[in-house]
Amino acid sequence: MNALTACLITLDEEEDLPRALGSLRGIADEILVVDAGSTDRTREVALGFGARFLERAWTDFADQKNYAAHRATHDWILSLDADEELSPELQASLLAWKRAEPEADVYELTRRSSYLGGWISHSGWYPDRQRRLYRRSAARFCGLVHESLRFAGRPGRLAGDLYHYTIRTRAEHEEKVERYSTLAARQMLAEGKRRWRTGYYLAAPWSALRSYVLRGGFLDGYRGALIARMACRTVRLKYRKLGQLLGTPNDTEDGK
Repeated sequence: MNALTACLITLDEEEDLPRALGSLRGIADEILVVDAGSTDRTREVALGFGARFLERAWTDFADQKNYAAHRATHDWILSLDADEELSPELQASLLAWKRAEPEADVYELTRRSSYLGGWISHSGWYPDRQRRLYRRSAARFCGLVHESLRFAGRPGRLAGDLYHYTIRTRAEHEEKVERYSTLAARQMLAEGKRRWRTGYYLAAPWSALRSYVLRGGFLDGYRGALIARMACRTVRLKYRKLGQLLGTPNDTEDGK
């Protein structure tokens, strides 16, 4: 049987963490929580579910996740965010996988997100394939924002959704856009990208069109319309911030 460590990185996650850890019962052979200095009951919640709890100052998403994998007891890692939950079908798939000979070093899961209290089925948000089950000796996370696994070969796939209880309010979404666009701009700068005006004026509206029309966001109702608008704003802001990092005179609006 394939022994499995479920790894989570946390910071003040007492509200969501019980749901995530509860869905791992009977699935994970070990649960490891790496916390970046929570001031709420995150520690108590984690220990209450029998998790190992380690504290580590925040660096970035990829580095925190790689550290957690490094400290895990088992080579097979299931990376889970605190606001996620294994669906019953995914739980069954993982149990079947544990009893079988692995056919790949990395497996991807389909993630379904709850946004403003409703499940999103289009908008480019579903199916949102996430590579989360992996052999740590064969893969590692990379990237400052929207971190992803880097590995060789083709991934396998498991049936069942990974539920994602994401943004609950519009204000929360706006805060997330600000934070992620800043990280994205810094990553583009680190990658040597210097042109920001084309992205600001062309890529931003294209992202909204793609989300709302080409990816069926209109079928998600008002949530789909808001997702498209926020996608446009995220792209516009990250290019605007790249221009600012480059010291380019920038008198454009912020895209609100």
